[in-house]
Amino acid sequence: IEERVARDKYMNASELQSILRGEIATLMEDAHGSSENFGLDAIEGQPYVVMVVGVNGAGKTTTIGKLAAQLGKAGRKVWIGAADTFRAAAIDQLQVWADRAGATMIRQQMGSDPASVAFDTLSSAKANGAAGRLHNKVGLMNELTKIRNVMGKVIPGAPHEVMLVLDGSTGQNAFEQAKQFTQATQVTSLTITKLDG
Repeated sequence: IEERVARDKYMNASELQSILRGEIATLMEDAHGSSENFGLDAIEGQPYVVMVVGVNGAGKTTTIGKLAAQLGKAGRKVWIGAADTFRAAAIDQLQVWADRAGATMIRQQMGSDPASVAFDTLSSAKANGAAGRLHNKVGLMNELTKIRNVMGKVIPGAPHEVMLVLDGSTGQNAFEQAKQFTQATQVTSLTITKLDG
């Protein structure tokens, strides 16, 4: 973008936005093309576990649904654990996405220990040879650390990825969210949602 601006000298804001939009689209297309197997071939014989974290409303449920659908199309078995046991609506929304994607969802009663859901999900996925996906919206950082530790006991090395979902319109607070979630869960990947806004 800098090279193009230097070459073309003067551009107005709408031209710059158009160029930026094009560059972002190109980067996303390049990344999508290189991740068709989602890196899952590297861990054969056991579930590949992604722990999804973020604040309420960031877009975790939708992101999980889209990942589950893509993995299902790629021929993977997908297990989703509904570890947000404090909001019934979150579990119901996730069930809709799981049904759409043809994924198996593990859930427990409201108020259950989220780490228990993680344990049940990974145990079931391991027994059934699945690529696991764990959904988590717990607000307490120490609970996230506990869930991470439980995962590692069921499947050594799990979670293989900790995906932090951030709302693209959050602003400066996103840096603080990233800092806090990384301290609690050792974040390894980032998904930014709601870029259309």
